[in-house]
Amino acid sequence: MTAYEAVVLDVDGTIVRGEELLPNVIDGLRALEAAGCSRLLFSNNPTRGPAHYQEKLITHGIDIDPEAVLTSATVSAEYLAATHPDERVFLVGDGRLESMLEDAAVELTSDPDAAEVVLGSFDREFSFETLWESLRALEGAIPFYGTDPDATIPIDEGEIPGTGAILAAMEAVAGRKPDAILGKPSSVAATAAIDRLDADPANTLVVGDRLNTDIALGNRAGMETALVLTGVTDRAALAGSSIEPDHVLESLAAVDTLL
Repeated sequence: MTAYEAVVLDVDGTIVRGEELLPNVIDGLRALEAAGCSRLLFSNNPTRGPAHYQEKLITHGIDIDPEAVLTSATVSAEYLAATHPDERVFLVGDGRLESMLEDAAVELTSDPDAAEVVLGSFDREFSFETLWESLRALEGAIPFYGTDPDATIPIDEGEIPGTGAILAAMEAVAGRKPDAILGKPSSVAATAAIDRLDADPANTLVVGDRLNTDIALGNRAGMETALVLTGVTDRAALAGSSIEPDHVLESLAAVDTLL
């Protein structure tokens, strides 16, 4: 077995579903801690930052350092601040994401005709008017990014539409795909995870429930991967996918079998 130095853990569908802790995941977290693995939580949630996950998980007895948490929102904010300083960003997204962008000194505009960059994300208020403004903002070769590709988001009652659904509508009217996705499984996200962990990717394990984000991220970064079946992916979906994990676990509770 590989002696893992570090582990990248998805959150929704891997540790929790909605507000509920998944069964026996504490056992898996304890096994990783006993094995000496440094831990990074990485969620593709584009509406939350590290403090949210610290507060959410502490109620279940899981103590997380905010420095050991990445989200597609924080990665997107850091990327735009570094690569598009002083450029006006037109955001289709949640108010919490807007606040995180502003905290990172990203300049925002609500005027689509003044946009110099467009960022698409999860937006509960998405409407025909929003789509029309997106069409105006995306004229020409303006840089176009998405926070994450997740078409749906798991909640206690099932699933709701996610960023991927919003981006699909924006793509349809603009006639172009985003230049890049900034959250998982992008190279931007892989670099952010590697930098935060400061561990050899070859000795890092990625555990998550989505093939096209968690497992694809690990494959791209040269990390070992484990798919858990507690989220959106079942064995039928796995069998029909071209993305292959190194391991398949019934849940995070079984991660000790890899240690």
